[in-house]
Amino acid sequence: MSETKVALVTGGASGIGAACCRALAERGFRVAVHYRGSEAAARELAEKLPDAFCLQADLADESAIDGLIAELKESTRQLDVLVNNAGYNRNAPTLAMKIEDYDAVAGLARGTWYLTKLVLRRFMLRKNAGRIINISSVVGHTGNAGQVPYTMVKAGIDALTKSLAQELTGRPILINSVAPGFIETAMTSELPKEIQEQILGRIPLQRMGTPEEVADVVAWLATGASYVNGSVIHVNGGMYGG
Repeated sequence: MSETKVALVTGGASGIGAACCRALAERGFRVAVHYRGSEAAARELAEKLPDAFCLQADLADESAIDGLIAELKESTRQLDVLVNNAGYNRNAPTLAMKIEDYDAVAGLARGTWYLTKLVLRRFMLRKNAGRIINISSVVGHTGNAGQVPYTMVKAGIDALTKSLAQELTGRPILINSVAPGFIETAMTSELPKEIQEQILGRIPLQRMGTPEEVADVVAWLATGASYVNGSVIHVNGGMYGG
């Protein structure tokens, strides 16, 4: 087994995921950049990181996750850090939302659970070591109008973190959540200016965060933080204290 540690970042082609890939690579990890449809962006990122490689899978598809794990075992035979960053959202008031919209959002959460289960079984429990870092969201704690399925899923991700930490009592496998607030990404840049101003009014630091500021916390959890387990770390400029 290689002395170089391996990290898998789901949804790693852009935004917070890409920042996590870069931060982990800077700290010596060999990074697996997962993507669903953004192949060009994923490959462009991987080419810039030492010995990085790409893995494609639709995380809402159980068989695709099985294939991802098989490919990972063939490529590296180890996985030291899993960053569950991939997310999906559909915005609409509850009364206008269809069951298909809810299923599309919840399907990815189901896949996150299944991927985590396989990573534990095939890699971390065998080595009796590892770090799992789940990217949730401030809205999983505060709620957000028009995003009920998304807020439910993100709250569930933090529940997954706390429950798994308890299930793995006695094992040196650390599981934590990072809950970003409003971060400068392609998604937030598309918000109307008046909405952005309303958001900034709720943030004591009076600015949005950057993907790199979230990735710094992820990298700390991946490399240090040896007594942090089952926790939710908020990265939101003070808008919510947890």
